[in-house]
Amino acid sequence: MDYQKELKKVIDKNNGIIMSEDLKEYNIPRQYLSRFLKENKLEKVERGVYTTPETFNDEMYILQQKNKRIIFSHETSLFLHDLIDRDPLTYTVTVPYGYNASHLKERGVEVHTVKKEFYSIGVIEKETNFGRTIKVYNKERTICDILKNRNNMDPSLLNTAIKNYLTGKGKNIPKLLDYSKKLRIKTILRRYLEMFL
Repeated sequence: MDYQKELKKVIDKNNGIIMSEDLKEYNIPRQYLSRFLKENKLEKVERGVYTTPETFNDEMYILQQKNKRIIFSHETSLFLHDLIDRDPLTYTVTVPYGYNASHLKERGVEVHTVKKEFYSIGVIEKETNFGRTIKVYNKERTICDILKNRNNMDPSLLNTAIKNYLTGKGKNIPKLLDYSKKLRIKTILRRYLEMFL
C-alpha cells in the first residue's frame, strides 16, 4: 500500500485536517505523518491535530473532533442559526451528565450538562464558516435551552433571539412546544410566546 497517497487522500477528504487518531482508523503508520511534517505538507495545530499550510484553523470543527460528545448549544447555536448577529466570545457546548469537561473549561469553553435522556433531543448537523460539519442543537432546542438558562443571559440577547426565531423562516412551533414539554419549561415558553406573538 502507498501510505503517502493514502494519507493525502484522508487529508483531502477532511478538507485539509487530520487527527492522529485518523491514522489508526486508516492503518497508516505514524512515520508518514512525521514525514509530512518534515516536508512542510502539514503543520501541528495542537496535540493530535494537523492541517495543511493553506487550511484555515476551523476551531469549532477541531474542538468537536477532539471531544466527540460535545454538542454546540446556547449562544454558539444561536449564532450558527443566525438568530443573533454577535459572534460568541467563547464557545458554548452541552455534554451529558458524567462527562469530565474540566479540560474544556480550562480552555475557556462554557459547558452545560444535561441528563442523558435530554442530551440527544434536537441534535442536527450544520456547517461551520469553513464548510465542515459539526453537531449542534436545532433552533427549537436552542430556544428551550436559552429560556432554561435565561437568568444567566443578557436579556436583550435572549429577546432578540426569540424575536428572530418567531419572525424568521423555518420555525416549527409544534416542535418547540413538544421540546418545551420534554425539557420542562412549557410554562416559561408560553409566557414568552404571549409576549412576542
